[in-house]
Amino acid sequence: MTDITSTTDAAKFIAIDGPAGSGKSSVSKEIARRQGFGYLDTGAAYRALAWYVLERGADTADEQAVLAAASDFPLQQGLDADDRRVAVGDVDVTDAIRDPRVSAAVSGVARVPAVRAQVNDVFRRLVAEAPYPAVVVEGRDITTVVAPDAPVRILLTAAPEVRAARRAAELGGENAAAVAEALHKRDRSDSAVVDFLTAAPGVDVVDSTELDYQQTVDAVLAVIGERLGERNG
Repeated sequence: MTDITSTTDAAKFIAIDGPAGSGKSSVSKEIARRQGFGYLDTGAAYRALAWYVLERGADTADEQAVLAAASDFPLQQGLDADDRRVAVGDVDVTDAIRDPRVSAAVSGVARVPAVRAQVNDVFRRLVAEAPYPAVVVEGRDITTVVAPDAPVRILLTAAPEVRAARRAAELGGENAAAVAEALHKRDRSDSAVVDFLTAAPGVDVVDSTELDYQQTVDAVLAVIGERLGERNG
């Protein structure tokens, strides 16, 4: 297990960004399990917010309505890599946030800068209060906005066609061309808000195009070990 003694909130972040299909969720969970770290899926939090906006009867295209919901967002999200439960207040929304109507609303909610700022504060609070030496946080702008001072910042990526094939397999063998188009559309939409396809200065790139799952995990662990080793002297 890699040693990490936190002195600041930022020091508890293991920040991993990447596009859909890059493997960041499965890899991040495995890293957390092996290292005894917490795990935070920021995408699930945005899905939960989209669900919350819809449940309030608000229009997700109405920025003020979305911002109002974000300012009173009772997110409950555990940091155990093997517990995917997400709740809003007392309501378990773990399955509900995967509903197609929520999926269709997420981008509209996540593209509002003021909303992202509020949700990012929630992420920082969850990490700061976490009973773990560190938390693997995966998303789109963790390395650049949420925790730009994190000791470990990684962009996990892969060629578009490889990402599409992986996602199609995850979805039970759906048409690869259709999945590829959906991924490209999401990339275009999300990249209008944050650039998660290009590594910022100081961010390590792990390209999993030619790597299998285990090799990708090992490559990410190697970066973590190197960066934390530098930090701990």
